[in-house]
Amino acid sequence: MEPPESPQPHLAHTVADGVATVVISNPAKRNAMTAGMWRALPEILPALAADPAVHCLVLTGDGGTFCAGADIGSLRGPEEDPAALALDAEAELAAFPKPTLAVVRGFCVGGGAQLAAACDLRFAADDARFGVTPSKLGIVYPAVSTRRLASLVGPSTAKYLLFSGELIDAERALRTGLVDEVLPPDELGRRAAEFTRILASRSQLTQCAAKEFLAGRDDREAYWRAEAYAGGETAEGVAAFLERREPRFRWTPGPGSGGPA
Repeated sequence: MEPPESPQPHLAHTVADGVATVVISNPAKRNAMTAGMWRALPEILPALAADPAVHCLVLTGDGGTFCAGADIGSLRGPEEDPAALALDAEAELAAFPKPTLAVVRGFCVGGGAQLAAACDLRFAADDARFGVTPSKLGIVYPAVSTRRLASLVGPSTAKYLLFSGELIDAERALRTGLVDEVLPPDELGRRAAEFTRILASRSQLTQCAAKEFLAGRDDREAYWRAEAYAGGETAEGVAAFLERREPRFRWTPGPGSGGPA
C-alpha cells in the first residue's frame, strides 16, 4: 500500500459565530509559508474584512505549530522575493480593520513571528518558542517590520532578537510584550474561543476607531464620533447599561470605515 500523499501547503479559512479563522497549513515543514501561501493571504483578508458576519479574525497554525517561517525551498526562483511577499502579507494583516488575534502553539519563527506581530494581540501556549531570524540568512528585515517589533518589545529586545536570531520561550515573550497571554496548551483553544466571543460581542465601531487611532490616524476622530452618533451605537450602549442588559450593537464597517494606515 502506498503511503498517503501529504496535503498541499495552503491557508484554510472559515467563519463561524462572528469569528474568521485562518489556518496556516504546511505540516510537512512545520507550517512554513510557501510563495503561494504568502500570496494567498492578501487575497483572503479583504473579503473577510468586508464580510459583515466577521467581527474579528484568528490566525493560527495547523496542529502543534504556528509557523516556522518561510519555506526557503519554494522561494529559490529569481522571480520570488521572499521579503517582498512576506511584507505584502504582513501589511494586509496589519491593515485588517477588525481585531486580530494570533493563537500560537509550538514554533513561531521568522515569517511566522512577522505575521504574529502584525496581529493586534497574541495568545500563546506555554511551550511556544519565538524567534526573528533574518541574521541567520543574511536577510535585511524590512524597516516597517523592525519598527513594529520594537513597538511591541522595545528597542533592546528587538535588537536581541534581530541581532542573534536566538529563540525565546513563552515566558520571556510575555515579559517583554511580544505576547499578551500564556496558557497551558490544553487551555489555549478554550481561552481563545472565549476571548473572541467577547470581541465579537463588543462594538465594532469602537474597535475599528481604536485601531485607526493607534495607527496614528488622529485626523479621523471627527468621522468616528459622527458615525457613533448617526448609527446609534453610543445610544444603544448607554441604554443597555441603564437597562442592565447586554448591548445589541449593529454598526458594521462600510466603504468609508477604512482601516489602520
